[in-house]
Amino acid sequence: MSLQCDPDSMADAFVVMQIGDTALDAVYETAIVPAIERTGLRPHRIDRHNTGDLLKSEIVSYLQNSEIIVADLTNERPNCYLEVGYAMGLGRHRHLILTVRQDHQPGMPGYRPEGPKVHFDLAGYDLLFWDPEDLNTFTEQLAQRIQRRLAIVKPPKGHSPARFQLPAWANAAREAELPRLLAHAGPGFMELTFATPAPLEATQAELLSAARASTIDTFGWPIGVVFEDATFRPRPTGDGVRARIEATRLGEPSYDYWEIRVDGSFYLLQSLFEDQLGRTDELFVNTRVVRVTEGLLYCARIYEALGLPMDTAVRLRVTHGNIEGRTLSAPLRNWATMAVYSADVNEVTKEIEFPLGTVADRLPDLVQQLMEPLFQVFDFFALSPKSYARLVDAFVKGELL
Repeated sequence: MSLQCDPDSMADAFVVMQIGDTALDAVYETAIVPAIERTGLRPHRIDRHNTGDLLKSEIVSYLQNSEIIVADLTNERPNCYLEVGYAMGLGRHRHLILTVRQDHQPGMPGYRPEGPKVHFDLAGYDLLFWDPEDLNTFTEQLAQRIQRRLAIVKPPKGHSPARFQLPAWANAAREAELPRLLAHAGPGFMELTFATPAPLEATQAELLSAARASTIDTFGWPIGVVFEDATFRPRPTGDGVRARIEATRLGEPSYDYWEIRVDGSFYLLQSLFEDQLGRTDELFVNTRVVRVTEGLLYCARIYEALGLPMDTAVRLRVTHGNIEGRTLSAPLRNWATMAVYSADVNEVTKEIEFPLGTVADRLPDLVQQLMEPLFQVFDFFALSPKSYARLVDAFVKGELL
């Protein structure tokens, strides 16, 4: 008997398997789907439940977020092995259940040495073998295995796992540095804060080396910019490394403050590029998107340089301030003329959490999550996913649109 659940409240189970094989489609419909539904989960297969986004992004999202991943290895499909490897790279071993037709294993009925088999790197895992002539038993065994896994990976009813918080010291840094920014450059500013709960005890020298290796020069003035001269070079502190750059760019004053602590937490406060151009009443759509893209990439690069595992959780926050009264614009010639979108809100903050190893594959999506709240306050302005991807992909290639 299936559990009776509100479909909107049901957790997901993602099914990885060969697509387009009539016999396997029947196994999915008659055995795998009933087993999943019996445990109160909602089954998803990418060809049946694609929502219109890029398939690669949707697959990554399912692998990252599904309560259970059922991966059938029948017929040795490369895409199935790739997705299993990706799930393992995210540290989701406990969420993963591997199944395969019984003739893929030596000693099992129907096995042929020249036939399909389970690759050696997964042959040692706890595989659930199924008999195409006895799918009822497969349904029972799969439901039982899913239920056991849920007892391990799913929090008890009523339990809400605590999210780790961004560091309180970043708020103190803001209180100290924002008045300096407003006095020197202003009026607008962007903040970037990120942290991880993973244990990290880096030395000041290691932090500086990672910061120096992580900057991206595409924009011309990198996030976390590192100068070597005596005036603006980063300084060691008792807790980490920090830099304060009160400079002049494009003939206008600019302000950058960044600090990284020995636990890996990071804070950046910088004046807006638009203000350096004397466009203090505007916010550039393309500039904001690529700056946030740069921030995400910088975060990923610095944590990789510090040796964090790719399944490490990262929490990242972006704030844009003193934007009230500004209008959105897209000043470069390859952008169409925009209608007037103005902001009636002075500050917008968005915070997201993601595994470190997903940044590369989910970059346009993560940027969109961070930018949508900002654009919405400009009279409900929305940028299409294709436009996000276009801007992000160009930046990754070292281009600005």
